[in-house]
Amino acid sequence: MTLREKLESELFNAIRNKDEAKKRTIRMAISNIKLAEIEHKGNLDDPAIMASLYKEIKIRNEKIEDARKGNREDIIKEAEAEIAILKEFLPKSLNDQEISDLAKKVIQELNANSIKEMGSVMKVMIERVNGQAPNDAISRVVKELLQNS
Repeated sequence: MTLREKLESELFNAIRNKDEAKKRTIRMAISNIKLAEIEHKGNLDDPAIMASLYKEIKIRNEKIEDARKGNREDIIKEAEAEIAILKEFLPKSLNDQEISDLAKKVIQELNANSIKEMGSVMKVMIERVNGQAPNDAISRVVKELLQNS
């Protein structure tokens, strides 16, 4: 079952179970996936859909930061619930140490020793991580390692 099929199946379950928060969150995610497909003029594969879900989580994390500044506990709880729903569709995430270990291996394999080679390292890293971490986290770790080498 593809990730898109899983999202659509869970949407129907949420509708059937009258779970408004889950229904609203999944609908928003599917809508953004469809918009991305229109931009790319074709269907998205699972890694691209995962990237879209990570983007949705990032948006909600920013929403939480803004809500904390405004002392809006209701918005914070809603965004945290939406993040939990979205994370159900993503594989177990790698932590920074696991990303760093993998990045060190890739940098060694490619004999990369400057920030100029970040693009080639990122290309391999994104393939190997396979949606288990957001691209911005991968980029941050790779950049740190290449700057310190």
